[in-house]
Amino acid sequence: MSISAKTVSFDDYTMWVELDDGRTLGIPLAWFPRLLHASPAERDACHISYSGKGLHWDELDEDISVEGLLAGRGDLTQHHERVA
Repeated sequence: MSISAKTVSFDDYTMWVELDDGRTLGIPLAWFPRLLHASPAERDACHISYSGKGLHWDELDEDISVEGLLAGRGDLTQHHERVA
């Protein structure tokens, strides 16, 4: 079975992803710091891939897979701060 995203919307703390199988996922923005710190306009600039398998924000350089959301994965980017 292939599950795809139909729509993406936001409130102050959550990204809501409506799937083509009728489910809606509520994902905490804290899982994705780029989205958490983005403006509402930047969040709303989401592009759902043609296949519906991915979400992309050009200005934020953020890519999220539907598969990852279903697996409960947040941002896997490693951020290392330099210490002098």
